[in-house]
Amino acid sequence: MTSYKSTPLFGGAIVCDLPEHFADVSRLRQVPDNQEVYIDKDGFTSIIVDITERVGPAGPTSLEEDGRALTTHLEELVGDDVDTVKVWNTTETQFTKLDSSIPAYTLIATQTPKSSDSESRRGQAPDFTALILTLVRLEREKTDILVTINVPHIKGEYDEEEVDLALGKQGALLGSAVEYAARIWESFEVKDWGLFNEV
Repeated sequence: MTSYKSTPLFGGAIVCDLPEHFADVSRLRQVPDNQEVYIDKDGFTSIIVDITERVGPAGPTSLEEDGRALTTHLEELVGDDVDTVKVWNTTETQFTKLDSSIPAYTLIATQTPKSSDSESRRGQAPDFTALILTLVRLEREKTDILVTINVPHIKGEYDEEEVDLALGKQGALLGSAVEYAARIWESFEVKDWGLFNEV
């Protein structure tokens, strides 16, 4: 059973529960001001919270426009490797401590390295990386918040027979990441809305 701790982000302007065994990457290296990055001390999974400029038109947006924004953020995340990504599902998401009128969406995707990439980087290159990407759309603040959980699946570090997303088999690593995401949705709270004027 995973233990969590209430974790202040962006100087305490946001708090949410993160797994206790995750470390703050900013203590090891420079992290952009609009980002918080935590990494599993015992594995390869990372959790990234990004505050970005809102994508799409100003004002209220439709489900379709929000879907396009989610796609845009995913494409920015994976860069030129968008053809190596498969999205398995997308759902509307409710954050317990945010106003229910604030739209949020989550997708689960996998990114598989091109074979030439993995051959040239032999060793720690993952077979694939699972992504849980949650988008929170703050209309008034003209801000999109992204919570990304990256779950590299490296040969020998996971049971290949347990994972088949086409059949709904997530395996232990992705199963844990889904649990982390659910805890974030439940505990994520904005303490200082002024943060979004600064970033």
